Amino acid sequence: MRGKVQSPSRPDLYRSWLIGELVLVGALALGTIVLWANHSLDGYAVPEARLALDTAVAVVAAIVCVLAAVRFLVEGRVLDLLLSGGFFAATLGALAFEVVPTFGTSSPNTGDAWGYVAASLVSTVLVAGSAFTDRRLTHRSRALAIGAVALALAVAGLWIVVRLPGTIPGAPDAETLGERFAPAYALLALLAVAAAFGFGLRFRRHARDLDSWLALALTLVVFADLHYILAPIRVSQDLLQGDFLRLLSYGVLLVGVWRAISQAEFGRAVADERARVAEEIHDGLAQYLFAISTHVSMLEAGSPLEKTLPKLKAASVAAQHEARYAVLALSSASGTAPFDAALRRYVEVLTADGALDVELEIDRSVSLAPDEQIEVFRIVQEGLANARKHADATRAWVSVVHRNGRRVVTVRDDGIGFDGEEHGGGQGLKSMRRRAAAIEGGFGLTTSPERGTEIEIVLRAA
Repeated sequence: MRGKVQSPSRPDLYRSWLIGELVLVGALALGTIVLWANHSLDGYAVPEARLALDTAVAVVAAIVCVLAAVRFLVEGRVLDLLLSGGFFAATLGALAFEVVPTFGTSSPNTGDAWGYVAASLVSTVLVAGSAFTDRRLTHRSRALAIGAVALALAVAGLWIVVRLPGTIPGAPDAETLGERFAPAYALLALLAVAAAFGFGLRFRRHARDLDSWLALALTLVVFADLHYILAPIRVSQDLLQGDFLRLLSYGVLLVGVWRAISQAEFGRAVADERARVAEEIHDGLAQYLFAISTHVSMLEAGSPLEKTLPKLKAASVAAQHEARYAVLALSSASGTAPFDAALRRYVEVLTADGALDVELEIDRSVSLAPDEQIEVFRIVQEGLANARKHADATRAWVSVVHRNGRRVVTVRDDGIGFDGEEHGGGQGLKSMRRRAAAIEGGFGLTTSPERGTEIEIVLRAA
């Protein structure tokens, strides 16, 4: 009996995530208590490091903003629109009130500190709101553009307001200033708690990978804001403990959104392959089934058994093979079976009748991306089908190996070949060329009459 590896169920995934989340909260809480008790939340007087960290936060926030915007344009989820807006506001706030003011002044600026807090409130409200919506929009580009312009104008207006004479009182002492900023950061922490709770609930309901990463990042944000509350002063160029947590939270967000983009690309690749398989079922399997139905009708009408039965058997065998090929292609494309296992199974099915002998070589160190697995499988399938049906080959060789630092796929047969210059090949070769181009691979054809055919695909740089 074959062993079967089962994927974790949704409750198991949530339970594992929840345990990890509780461990993280406990570790962060303990660390905060220890730092506060030892008066280690004051920070470090390293203005250059503070500038570098603020710049890094702005850059990472901008990258996350772009990735979320791309995901919104693809899928149309309001969640991604709000995430993109939240990180856009965070980017503008960090640049306008943290990075830019550093150039030209070395003294703390209360107005810039309030401006940064206000931008952070806008950012956190948008991110928290994204956790509680499942709507989709149709006019995606327009919504994205309107949101970006509105946020840019809001931050620009805020930048002007904090610089108006008399808007911001003179710089008080450190204790008074800390008391003024504490409620704002307490509100930010509460919003981050709500957002982390919301994404935790979303992960429990849908088991989407991005929701777990967002909840993790927002947990770090909660403790970063708590550090700002406990720190005696926020308006300075000192590097605070909370700044490190803030940068770490953005790094976690970057990983989570990047994984979500990769999964979306994988999902689209699988969907495209399913569409191709549906088309091939219509063109191939459906025709064989129609032939079976026709032959059965002929038998019912009194057609000679010795004449119709062989045709009926041939059509049923061909239909069975077509169905198996489609299932194997999809199992490789969707990740339910490893690529090499699916390809070996396909070769076993193809060669079961002994008409074609196939030698298969797969280097396990060759890693294929999801879209490459789909297309390489179909290219090999098409190449072997051509060798069997059109080239009258008795032997074929398939390899997926490293050669001269590149990943190379070859399909070679000992068939009749053809004049490659005189004949461009049929639809099968055109399909292989299209599939190679779809994964940015180079396509090579070597053939001549009576000397067989070799197809070579040089994959993109890994």
